[in-house]
Amino acid sequence: MSSTTSLDVDPAWWAAHSPYSDPREHAAVLADLGTRPEDLHAAATGLIGHYRAAAHTLDPARLPTIDLRWLDRILAAGLAASSTPLAGRPHADRIAGCCRDHTLLVVGALRAHGVPARSRVGFARYLDPALALDHVVVERWDGARWVRSDPELDAAFGAAPLAGEPFDPFDMPTGPHSPFPTAAELWVAHREHGLDLDAYGVRGVPALRGRGLVRAYLTLELAHRRRDELLLWDVWGPAPGDVPEAELDALADEIADLLVRADAGDVDAEREAARRYATDPRLHPGDRVRTTSPLGRSGWTDLRTRTTDWD
Repeated sequence: MSSTTSLDVDPAWWAAHSPYSDPREHAAVLADLGTRPEDLHAAATGLIGHYRAAAHTLDPARLPTIDLRWLDRILAAGLAASSTPLAGRPHADRIAGCCRDHTLLVVGALRAHGVPARSRVGFARYLDPALALDHVVVERWDGARWVRSDPELDAAFGAAPLAGEPFDPFDMPTGPHSPFPTAAELWVAHREHGLDLDAYGVRGVPALRGRGLVRAYLTLELAHRRRDELLLWDVWGPAPGDVPEAELDALADEIADLLVRADAGDVDAEREAARRYATDPRLHPGDRVRTTSPLGRSGWTDLRTRTTDWD
């Protein structure tokens, strides 16, 4: 079920929990974490191992945790796996997840302390020298600006990225030429300046790369911005083949323009993006989404009852 109940664009709106970031009965866990980026990074990487990059360190029986979606369930699984503090856990005690889950934990912790925070969807140019990978990072409001950080990366990462120039993972550069361009920035660069999007995609899945993926991630980016932190493999809205490509491109053009302008501080664009998301059924997930898990299973997820009916 969507958490979009307001067209408010004040940063304080992002300090409230969404249904996805709400820890419910595990609120004390987030209260104990504080808000220091270094501490939140340690907790996120201590609780969650990436289901692909860290697969060799994970208990195979825990792989289904990548589909838990809601932070209270992620925390419950992590607490059941080990009673040790989240930060610095042995790798064998971690549960499986991905960048979206690392980010959701940090966003949830910040919101628990009244700090406006949101997740941003785009592509990391620094994780693989051959491919800019789909990725999710954190933005927190410091009272004057949105500060971007990657909760998966070590503090020392900025000194030795796998690709590109060094940067501070706790205060990342922003913009279309940054280490992490958003889906909207990439789409605008593609449409207005001819950027080739074939170098942007999902590692190990050749079918998931290029302009079709970036266009699809635009809708996901908008959803996360409006506090609907859905899984990267949740699908809703019109699909290629169901409507003309020109219509999908035109919709993407409109949304990308609004998001880029909103990032530049255009309050009217932020408010219009919120209105479009709340009212346009092509953008809003409604009460259920199609979930196609990397585990090879698919089903329909009811966002109200928090259940998935796997095929």
